Amino acid sequence: MRVGILGGAFNPPHIGHLICAQEAWLQLSLDRVLVVPAARPPHKQVENEPGPRHRLELCRQAVGDDPRLEVSDVEIERAGLSYTVDTLEVLHSRAPDNELFLILGGDAAVGLPDWHEPERVLSLARVAVAQRRGTPRKEVREALARLSGGERAAFFPMPRVGVSSTTIRRRVRAGQPIRYLVPDAVAAYIEQHRLYGGRPD
Repeated sequence: MRVGILGGAFNPPHIGHLICAQEAWLQLSLDRVLVVPAARPPHKQVENEPGPRHRLELCRQAVGDDPRLEVSDVEIERAGLSYTVDTLEVLHSRAPDNELFLILGGDAAVGLPDWHEPERVLSLARVAVAQRRGTPRKEVREALARLSGGERAAFFPMPRVGVSSTTIRRRVRAGQPIRYLVPDAVAAYIEQHRLYGGRPD
């Protein structure tokens, strides 16, 4: 089985994340994409953190009943920092025959040589880079060429979506609508639990 892994804070998940997952599934002929919210990302703090459990549930609300996507709590359930290499080790041990694809944006792929055990990451999964404006493919290839396994990277086109989790949080804080920027179920969950400093009705 060909399985994509889309990790991140997902604080909150939005249409850009879902479009990225869908395009990876389509362009790379994946059987499934795992959405993996991080408990504690090693490189940056989660801003306005509502708690890992809320972010996990937001991902479940975002994915809904889409059979192509599945939310994994593998990092939420693990203590300590959420290193990608540890996640891939667990996923590989659970299903050794699966072919894993680590879905990254170009900026993240360029930074891969600085990750924790990057060559072990590349031995467990093939990097799949979402092509967007901002990071040329040449720059990504040069960065990955420094690592054994980097030459196996795949690239797939990603429509430009000008939505970010930061924007969503800012709009919620300001009492502005977020409909169409996130799935309806995500907007409802944020409102129900008063996440991100939302104003009461």
